[in-house]
Amino acid sequence: MFPVPHEFTIGGVMMPPLFVSAWLGLVASIITAKLLNRFRLARFFFYPPLVFMAMMVIYTLLIGVLFIGI
Repeated sequence: MFPVPHEFTIGGVMMPPLFVSAWLGLVASIITAKLLNRFRLARFFFYPPLVFMAMMVIYTLLIGVLFIGI
């Protein structure tokens, strides 16, 4: 098992690992939403903002568990 980081230092500012994974999840979901809009696949969703929020939660969870080790 990987050691759980207690905090990240970015530019001298201490940040909790869940905050970092949430930002990375937000960036990943923005990229995915832009790709879905570019290829016109977002029109198949009933309510795209809800899908965006769900993708953000899923990406945050996956990044936190797989890469950061929360």
